[in-house]
Amino acid sequence: MDEREKLRKFRELDDAFAEALRELEQPDARQEIPSGPPVQPTAAPEEDPATRQRYFEERLRALMREYHQPADSVSHLLQTLKSLGRIA
Repeated sequence: MDEREKLRKFRELDDAFAEALRELEQPDARQEIPSGPPVQPTAAPEEDPATRQRYFEERLRALMREYHQPADSVSHLLQTLKSLGRIA
């Protein structure tokens, strides 16, 4: 995979991750985003913070699988977003 393809995939993952974060903050505005193979259905994320957290983690894992991103790559992305003030 060349560098352009890696960058494109990273941007797609970043966009999907940002959308998942927005959904976590505003569960009523949730849109369906394709995330590869179907994941086990979960309870509505509006129910409680623990359920919303679990839902977010499942979505993130599905995105990581779909885009073939290892945990350390996603961790680096999270650290970068946090350092830029995009997430708390």
